[in-house]
Amino acid sequence: MLSNIIKIRVRYSETDQMSFVYHGNYAQYFEMGRTEWLRELDVTYKNMEESGIMLPVISLNINFMKPAKYDDLLSLKTTLVKKPSARIEFYYEIRNEKEELLTTGNSTLVFVNMKTNKPMRIPDSILNKVEKFME
Repeated sequence: MLSNIIKIRVRYSETDQMSFVYHGNYAQYFEMGRTEWLRELDVTYKNMEESGIMLPVISLNINFMKPAKYDDLLSLKTTLVKKPSARIEFYYEIRNEKEELLTTGNSTLVFVNMKTNKPMRIPDSILNKVEKFME
């Protein structure tokens, strides 16, 4: 499926007293990965919201194998799990500079109509962009 990779340098403010990345920051890392994944398709949260579409997270799972540490340069791979419908699902892998797998995770988001506050199918404009890259 469709994947992208971004680099993240761990900042001091993202760590705990042991110099490990605080577990709550991984949700932000995954959001950065999703945002850039969508941006590669020329889709942004800003444009979706201006079109009356929200994309809230309804499920998030994180598995920690090894800690990321202050000043590590991380590679975050974000992969689309399957063709989206009303939901879009992503899988994540975070590796350090030695290519060691540190963290995996997955998230599910749902397309929501901002006027009705109800789930909706993925807009054709976005689905067409996804399908174009799936060929």
